[in-house]
Amino acid sequence: MLASLGVIALDALVPQAHFQETVRSLLSRIDFHEALMKGMLSFLLFAGALHVNLNDLIGQRWAIISMATVGLLLSTFLVGISVYFAAGALGIGIPLPYCLVFGSLISPTDPVAVLGILKTVKVPKSLEAMIAGESLFNDGVGVVVFTILATLVAGAGGDGGSALTAGGVAKLFASEAIGGTALGLATGALAYRAMKSIDEHNLEVLITLALVMMTYTAASALHVSGPIAVVVAGLLIGNHGKQFAMSENTRDHIQKFWSLTDEILNAALFLIIGFEVIAISFTGAIAWLMVLAVPIVLASRFISVAAPLSLLGLRRSYARGAIPVLTWGGLRGGISVALALSLPDVPFKSTILAITYGVVIFSIIVQGLTVERLVRARTG
Repeated sequence: MLASLGVIALDALVPQAHFQETVRSLLSRIDFHEALMKGMLSFLLFAGALHVNLNDLIGQRWAIISMATVGLLLSTFLVGISVYFAAGALGIGIPLPYCLVFGSLISPTDPVAVLGILKTVKVPKSLEAMIAGESLFNDGVGVVVFTILATLVAGAGGDGGSALTAGGVAKLFASEAIGGTALGLATGALAYRAMKSIDEHNLEVLITLALVMMTYTAASALHVSGPIAVVVAGLLIGNHGKQFAMSENTRDHIQKFWSLTDEILNAALFLIIGFEVIAISFTGAIAWLMVLAVPIVLASRFISVAAPLSLLGLRRSYARGAIPVLTWGGLRGGISVALALSLPDVPFKSTILAITYGVVIFSIIVQGLTVERLVRARTG
C-alpha cells in the first residue's frame, strides 16, 4: 500500500513521468487470477495445512463444517441482499444477482492471511483449530458457490453461460467437495508410501513439491476442488506422514522448505495486491459503497459465525470469545481479489472489483493489525 501511495504521490509531483501509467501497464501483463488460483494458491494452502494438527481439527469438526458451508452460504446471501439495497440507495442500482456474486467472493476468509496472523497471535488450541480449519476449507466451498453464481449471471446476461438447474447445482457442489477430498486422500497416500520407503531428505522434499503440483493439476482435469484436495493432502502428510514416514532430519528440512516457500509467496502476493489498488478507478458513489460494504461484510460475518456456533453450543461449549475473535479474525485477501478479477466482462464488474478491494484492504490493514489486541482482551 505504501509503495502504491508512493507511486501516486510521485505521479502528482512529476506528472510528465507517467508513473501510474507505467505501473498500470506492468500490472496489465499479470493475470492475477491465473497467478494466484492456478499458481500460488496450491503451494500456500499445502504449506498452511502442513502445520495444522489434524486431531485438533477433528475435535472441532462440526464447528468447522457448519461455518465453512452453512455459514458461508448465509454470509453470501446476507452480504448480497444488503449491498443490493445499499447500492440502490446510492443510485448505483446493481442487480441482485451481481450483488450475490459479490457476496460469494467476499464471504470466504483467506487462509493465507488468516494463517499468517495465527503465527503471531497466541489463541486457545480449540479456537485456533476452528480459525485454521474454517479458513482452509471455506475457500474451496466459496470457489464452488462463486462459480455457480457467476455461471448463472453470465447465462442470464447472454454471455454464453449455461443455465443450471437445482439438481445440477447440487451435483456440482457435491462432486467438487467430495471429489476434492477423495483426490487429496489418494495422492496424499501415494506420496506417504513413497516417503516411507526411503530416507533421503532432498528427495522427500521434492516428493512433497510434486504432490502439490500433481494434486492441483489432477483436480483441474477431473473438475473437482483443487483447494480442498491440496488441503487434505497437506493434512495427511503434515500429520500421519510426519509421524510415520519421516526421520527427524527430513521433518526439519521439509518444515524449513515449506516455511520459506510460504514467506516468499506471501510477500509476492501481498505486494501485488497493494499495487493493484492503482488499477482501480471509481466514482464518488462507488467510494461510498466501498465504505458501506465494510460494516455490511462484518455484520454478515458475525451472523454467519454466531448462528451455527450458537446452535452447536446447545450441546457443547466453545472457547471464551470465540464469536468475536472469529468475526474480526475472518480476514479477506487475495482469493477474493482473484475471484473478482476472474469475472467475465459482465456489467458492474468494475464496481464489484472496487468494493472487493475496499473490503480486502480494510480487512488486512485494520483487522489484521488489531486482531491480536482483541484476542488478548477476549480470551485472556
